[in-house]
Amino acid sequence: MDTPRLRKDAAQNRRRIIEIARRYVDDGRPLHLNDVARTASMGVATVYRHFPTPEALLETVALPAIEKLIRQAELALTEADPWAALRDFLAAAIEALLADPAVPPVFAGTTNSLERIGDLKRGLVTAFAELLTRARGAGVIDSSVTEADITPLMCGIAYAANVHGGLSPTERAANGLRYLNLLLTGLHRP
Repeated sequence: MDTPRLRKDAAQNRRRIIEIARRYVDDGRPLHLNDVARTASMGVATVYRHFPTPEALLETVALPAIEKLIRQAELALTEADPWAALRDFLAAAIEALLADPAVPPVFAGTTNSLERIGDLKRGLVTAFAELLTRARGAGVIDSSVTEADITPLMCGIAYAANVHGGLSPTERAANGLRYLNLLLTGLHRP
């Protein structure tokens, strides 16, 4: 479905709302539409017209990172080496979870405000399942390891990388990748 083109002023308002929301998310502030409107110096109705819920705005903020991750998943699926493909995809997922604070709550959400987010999340689940199946089939990971095993481990890595406050997103991502490498070393069957 094509999104209708916005008038120039409406498009500018939308960009401004997203920009302010991005700052709120990056600063760890709650994403309340009334606060975003006040900060953007625009009417609350304008914000609600573009984003009927805070979840829709949060998903919009997270969208570029999730689109990047799906592109990385698609690239991993073209990798001939099943171990490298799985490893690289999981590394990209950890980086997305740690570099963009909008991503974890969007992934954790059981419902989606934006149809595009739902499509992307389903695509990521499908790609991950295929990458894991390929790795198991090639014998480079224990055949008993399932998606249900890896998902909480990934959440644990993200939690461990975030547990120490005061780190930049880059430092958290580096810690997360180090923890992921430790985990993958234990799972890998050379």
